[in-house]
Amino acid sequence: MNYTYSVIDRYEKVINNFEKKNLFQELEVLKDKQDIRILKNTKLSNNKILKVYHLTKGFRYGINSFTSGSGYINFHNNNLLVLSSRGILAFCKNIDDENNLQQIENNISDFIGLKQFIKSPWFSIKDMYIHEDQIFVSYTDEIQENCWNISVLQANINYESIKFKKIFSSKGIFDNQDTITRKINYGQGYGHEKLSKECHHRNNNIDIEFNAHQSGGRIANFDSNHILLSLGDFRKRWLAQDTDNPNGKIIKLNINTSDYEIVSLGHRNPQGMYFDKENNFILETEHGPKDADEINLIELDKMNQDKPLNYGWPIVSAGEHYRWKDRSKPKPVQYEEYPLYKSHTKHGFIEPLKEFTPSIGISEITKIGKNRYVTSSMKDKSLYFFELDNQKKIINLNRVEVFERIRDLRFKDNKLYLFLENTATIGIISLN
Repeated sequence: MNYTYSVIDRYEKVINNFEKKNLFQELEVLKDKQDIRILKNTKLSNNKILKVYHLTKGFRYGINSFTSGSGYINFHNNNLLVLSSRGILAFCKNIDDENNLQQIENNISDFIGLKQFIKSPWFSIKDMYIHEDQIFVSYTDEIQENCWNISVLQANINYESIKFKKIFSSKGIFDNQDTITRKINYGQGYGHEKLSKECHHRNNNIDIEFNAHQSGGRIANFDSNHILLSLGDFRKRWLAQDTDNPNGKIIKLNINTSDYEIVSLGHRNPQGMYFDKENNFILETEHGPKDADEINLIELDKMNQDKPLNYGWPIVSAGEHYRWKDRSKPKPVQYEEYPLYKSHTKHGFIEPLKEFTPSIGISEITKIGKNRYVTSSMKDKSLYFFELDNQKKIINLNRVEVFERIRDLRFKDNKLYLFLENTATIGIISLN
């Protein structure tokens, strides 16, 4: 059986009647610009008080099929903004004092909508970031029929109506050709793949695999003219080491010209990113292959334009390819092209700051104090607090269970704000 088609068929079957109902209900709330009602409650998490604010309308359709709803949170002028994975954008001034989030009219559906959502939970909004009076949204963009990449929208914030424009679509550089043919030794003999510089086809690809969850899309601020953007490899693993293509990279994107510079490469699926301006480094979290998530330290003082910082994927990883389930059998053909050596340094790559084996489904990361940070997880449903010592090594790692998948994370006024997926809930933990 063709593995790509079997995976796609499996995920398309996930769109059952119940989930379709949730999808249509969310899009109906979006269409009618209904307020999002909040139900308030409190529960305990490892001796910390977690206040929860359940979103009862919209936010009913998750990026993963088994979640209630997925979303992203950020702040503008002390207002809390929340964006669902399907385009509902809403805000409130003080979530403690209000019973509803007010929806903001927007045109995200001009770029991604029902046509894409109905194909698979894979296809969704990937992040929201706010800097000063500008809002940025990344999403899986169907650039051609069944051919996808990550694009970024930008707009000025207006609480009545926001009109986004596309400022970036990740694409490769193929000497001004629209397509090229790549020759690859994959398994038994050579194969060829006709590549579009615009996007990655979910069926027509030489690796016989495609996964739009593996696409990155996290946004962070760099300066007034640039944002940082993470791009996954869509399970087309070779892209991560190809410097003519932005996939599998962290890039610095000029928001005025759409030009970009590769900051680092060799990334599989970057899920969190924080630029520590004080220390001039980026902390990046990454979903590795089976049983290997990472925190990477990207030291900008060590950047070299001619040779970006390289973190090794898909040559090295603490994990294994997903298709090698029966260890009594020989390694699958992926290992011929992508060997997954265990030592980064030995093969000329930068070692992770931290490897999680088994994986925790790592997500966003942020700073909470001088050399103090926290990262969240989805699979493990926990927060991980840690510090960096003078040698930039992790110390005092402390796990705090939250009991829900944490999709997004923000820190403000000594409080952590979480988007919890299992119940489509905003959680708040005071760090006092």
